This record gives sequence, structure tokens and C-alpha cells, in this order.
Amino acid sequence: MSDIANKFYDAIIARNPKNSDLVQIIELCGNLADLKTIAQYAKDNNISYNGVKKTRNIIELFGVKFVVDD
Repeated sequence: MSDIANKFYDAIIARNPKNSDLVQIIELCGNLADLKTIAQYAKDNNISYNGVKKTRNIIELFGVKFVVDD
């Protein structure tokens, strides 16, 4: 893990969060990263689904594939 990820982890664990809090953090991080499913990215950018798969950075979280534009 990166230094920032380690610090974030330590800060979160120190507060003993509930699962609902963790889900909100995941949602916030997804929004900050502008994560979109391949289908939503294709629709928003008028690109074919396969075009997105071939030309964009795809990650998988929780069994779902997302586009990450850096």
C-alpha cells in the first residue's frame, strides 16, 4: 500500500467505524475517483462498450468492472 493509503487505513481503524460508515467511505472514494461502470462510461462518452474496454484503464472492485481515468 502507498503511504497515503496506510495513513488513511490507520485513521479509519482508530475510529472503529461501523460497516455503514465504511460503505459511505467507499461511495465517497468512488465519487472522488469518478468511477463509472464500463457501460455508463461508454454511454456518457458516446463510445462503444468494447471501445472502452480496449482503450481505457479498467479495474475490478467487488466483482464489478469500473473505468478509472487518471
